[in-house]
Amino acid sequence: MTDLAMTGVCGLDDILGGGLSRGNVFLLEGSPGTGKTTIATQFLLEGKTRGEACLYVTLSESKKEMLDTARSHGWNIDALTIFELVPSETMLNDHEQSLLYSSDLELGETISGILEAFEQVQPDRVVIDSLSEIRLLAQSSLRYRRQILALKQFFSTKHVTVLMLDDLTADAQDKTVHSVAHGVIRLEELAPNYGAERRRLRVTKYRGMRYRGGYHDFAIDTGGVRAFPRLVSAEHKSQFVQDVVCSGLAPLDALLGGGIERGSSVLILGPAGTGKSLLSLTFVAAAIARGERAAMFVFDEEIGILFKRALKLGIDMQAMVDRKSLFIEQVDAAELSPGEFSERVRTSVEHHGVHTIVVDSLNGYQAAMPQENALVLHMHELLQYLNRQGTTTFLTVAQHGLIGDMQSTVDVTYLADTVVMLRYFEATGHVRRAISVIKKRTGPHEATIREFKIGQNGFRIGEPLIGFQGILRGIPEFSGNGSLGDSNTGAGALLETGAP
Repeated sequence: MTDLAMTGVCGLDDILGGGLSRGNVFLLEGSPGTGKTTIATQFLLEGKTRGEACLYVTLSESKKEMLDTARSHGWNIDALTIFELVPSETMLNDHEQSLLYSSDLELGETISGILEAFEQVQPDRVVIDSLSEIRLLAQSSLRYRRQILALKQFFSTKHVTVLMLDDLTADAQDKTVHSVAHGVIRLEELAPNYGAERRRLRVTKYRGMRYRGGYHDFAIDTGGVRAFPRLVSAEHKSQFVQDVVCSGLAPLDALLGGGIERGSSVLILGPAGTGKSLLSLTFVAAAIARGERAAMFVFDEEIGILFKRALKLGIDMQAMVDRKSLFIEQVDAAELSPGEFSERVRTSVEHHGVHTIVVDSLNGYQAAMPQENALVLHMHELLQYLNRQGTTTFLTVAQHGLIGDMQSTVDVTYLADTVVMLRYFEATGHVRRAISVIKKRTGPHEATIREFKIGQNGFRIGEPLIGFQGILRGIPEFSGNGSLGDSNTGAGALLETGAP
């Protein structure tokens, strides 16, 4: 038997530094509905699988309610000893006539009932649900503290690991148990203006243990609670060959100074419809052609439509998915917490061996974040993690407007190693597209602006647009020798390279 009792909650042991130290009393607090009973049940089920005796003392929920909850998760808790402690019928009938305070009698009977149940089972793990009932019976903070201390001393002599639940309904400001407990885990539920509720947890105290601080998202699904430890990129380092990956389009690779360094991030900026998703798909197709795996997390576009658009460019995404070379996921920002998204990205890298990741787009990802600063910090850790895993990351950001000054809802250009800008511009009575690289941290790049087109043969990128000014503003002016050509040929001699 190890010195740490694993909780059975996916991700929670990582946050706790391995689990709950045995022989101590822990407090799990949170408002009703935050998942305390679910976590407590998982804690006991984990103990049962390890051959430990387990006892669940319930002062609030009935045994029938617990069985119904367990059934909804697909659990069989028949092997757990559930001790339902409720006031006796005599006490309920004599409540009005008694000259003594009924709370005195009930508190004494409650504590005695807990100890008697313990002596009968001799458990290794105990859950007491909930402390709010004991606090109400104690009536004063002093008596309540004395009872909790007495319980702690009793359990410590038996070397049993105890998880006490508190629903914060009696007095949310009472910190009596905080000073007594060996560790405190707080659960919170947040209600955004739109979308499903978000849940998060924080370890506010853990004596003698190095735990993962801060808030961590968690979700309650069929099968129990899943916690998503906050990503710390410094904890994940790996060795990889820092070579250059190419797109398969010679003019695009020339614009990028030969290609993209492996383990770097690329931000693709541009208004709606300029081809940001399709440009990132070009790199995905090239990676898969090299025998690598790729993953796409699509926030904005329906996957079926994306598949059809890609097929018109000669990129068969469905075939890539069938070969398990491409992992693609439709992400609903209103239903997904940022922590869960990071966990899915990590899974694609660590379990599926993905080396190219596309997040399309950050605008949709921002909808999952409560504040813009949280988005920037989240993306910083995620990109640093991916870079250290040797994964090349492509992020798209849709800018407001079509021509003229463009603005983004969030500025993460300083986080990316390479920034590619796509723009519309007007010339000779036609709306055209231009591409340029405005930043490349990992090496030199071409400083020119090139026109490009999207057709049946994929991306067609032309020669540098020489002799024109104001293309990035949307309305170019002729300032020297050069030609935009007609609407069919594009930038003088538009090179047709096709899709890889």
